[in-house]
Amino acid sequence: MDYEELFRISEENRRLAADMFASLTPEQWATPSLCAGWTVREVAAHLLAPLETRLNWFRVLRNVVRYRGDLDRYVDEQTREWARRPTDELVAGLRRLAGTRMDVPIVGPHGPMTDTCIHLRDAARPLGLDVNPPPGSWRPALDFLVSKTGARAFFPAGRLTGLSLTATDQDWAWGEGSEVRGPSEALTLAITGRSVALGELDGPGVDVLRERITT
Repeated sequence: MDYEELFRISEENRRLAADMFASLTPEQWATPSLCAGWTVREVAAHLLAPLETRLNWFRVLRNVVRYRGDLDRYVDEQTREWARRPTDELVAGLRRLAGTRMDVPIVGPHGPMTDTCIHLRDAARPLGLDVNPPPGSWRPALDFLVSKTGARAFFPAGRLTGLSLTATDQDWAWGEGSEVRGPSEALTLAITGRSVALGELDGPGVDVLRERITT
C-alpha cells in the first residue's frame, strides 16, 4: 500500500482515539485495557509518546543498549511515565500530533499504523464503545502482520503456522491450513494475542489459535 494511505489511516485513527479519550470519565480512564497491565490511560499515553519522541536509528540503538535489548521494558516504562500527564494534555497532544508521519526503523510506517488500529480497540472494547476503524483500514494492518517483519514485531514465531485467515467483512484471505474466519478487527486482535476477540471467530483453526495465545 502507498505510504500516503498508511499515513492517512494513522492520522484518522489518532483523531478517532483523541475524540474518544476526550469524552471519558475518570473511571473510564482507569479501566483496564486489552493490553495486559495497562489501563485506558496507559494506552492513550502509548499512542502519544512516539509522536513526541520521534524514533530514529540513533534513539533505537541507544535504547537497545540502555535496556540490554529488552525494548518491551523500555516501552512499558516510557508509557507509564507519560501516563502521569493530565488527561487534557494527553488528548491535546494526540490531536496536535495526529498527522505526524512516522517511518520507524525496521517496521517503517506499517508498524505505527497497525499500532493505531489495535490500540484504539484496546481502549474502546473494554469500555463497550464502538469506536472502530473501517474494514479498509484493517486490511493493511492484516497484510503487515502476516509478513515476516510484522510477525516478528507483533507476536511470537509460529503463532500462525498451519492456519489460514479469512476476513468476513472484506475480500481478504491469507495462508493455508485450518481456517480462522471472522471480522477483520477480531482477526487482528486475536492473532496479536487478544483472547477476548476469539469468540467472534469461527473455523477449525480457532481452537489452535486459542491454545497458542493462552498458553
